[in-house]
Amino acid sequence: MNFNKFLSKFLPEITASAHCDIPCGIYEPTPAKIAAVTVRRMAEQIKGIEKPKESDAEAISHYHNDVGRRIQVKEEHAQLCKKELLILWTDFFKPEHLEKFPNLHEKFWNAAKLCSKNKQDVDTELAQQLVDAVDEIAKIFYTAKGAPERFEAYKTLTDKLY
Repeated sequence: MNFNKFLSKFLPEITASAHCDIPCGIYEPTPAKIAAVTVRRMAEQIKGIEKPKESDAEAISHYHNDVGRRIQVKEEHAQLCKKELLILWTDFFKPEHLEKFPNLHEKFWNAAKLCSKNKQDVDTELAQQLVDAVDEIAKIFYTAKGAPERFEAYKTLTDKLY
């Protein structure tokens, strides 16, 4: 006889449910905002790095290193932003939120697409669009939580990131 089957004869059946893999209940859009602002800042810095003359091999090497490091950080943070947004989209928001915010799926879809576009390009305007999209989602998030006043605290905190 299977041990689990044997054990189930003696233990009561318990049904568990959770909103995610681990029912933590901790959701916050701030990590997505920090990642989006980092994407924007890296795009700004990449655009601002001046390419040295080809005749200066050492300066060219430093240039490639400076650009490469910022591209890596930009892409990592664009992916992190997407991950944080997807957690909110798939774990926090429920069907009743869709009734109240009918364009919720579209907002998340567009924000996730902006994360991908920011990985593909170095474009400060696209990066700003990502920051704005995260802010729109944050406003919906705090409204859905019944704490719209927290959005102002979020904005005050995250707008000071740089």
